Amino acid sequence: MTTINFEDIKLSDEERQPCEVWTRVMGYFRPVSEFNVGKKSEFYSRKCFCESKAVINLENYDIAAE
Repeated sequence: MTTINFEDIKLSDEERQPCEVWTRVMGYFRPVSEFNVGKKSEFYSRKCFCESKAVINLENYDIAAE
């Protein structure tokens, strides 16, 4: 089996290509590059939801199961 050392892999600027980022907006997907200035600003200021952080100390709360 061959082991690859990823630190040895270098790309020149000519080899790079842009990555298009898409996100779900109002039930459908759109590329962020097509957003207006305000929507782009809102998108980049978003925080990612982390479930593990959301359930920390959950046992301290009285939550009824539905």
